[in-house]
Amino acid sequence: MSWPLLFVAGCFEIAWAIGLAYSDGLSRPVPTLVTGVAMLVSVVLLARAVEELPVGTAYAVWTGIGAVGTASLGIVLFDESATLARIGFIGLIVVGIVGLHLVSGGP
Repeated sequence: MSWPLLFVAGCFEIAWAIGLAYSDGLSRPVPTLVTGVAMLVSVVLLARAVEELPVGTAYAVWTGIGAVGTASLGIVLFDESATLARIGFIGLIVVGIVGLHLVSGGP
């Protein structure tokens, strides 16, 4: 159950990272509240995943999911650059996440 928890934790990390952009420097109350809740949920789920997974693996996967999702949504939502190089490096992060999952004996 730790790998699915870790995936959901990573999704909430994406939510809070994107929420930072919508909160306008934490000056808009509703986006700031949503961002704070997403942060809390993300860290709590990460803590639960670390009960069964090595902390280094879990943290690397959690941040990787957050980085890939946030960078991808930055391209879609905020018109950030989508160069071939950028997409390729995002892909390398995905390869790292999958690799860590495989060598850690994940389901």
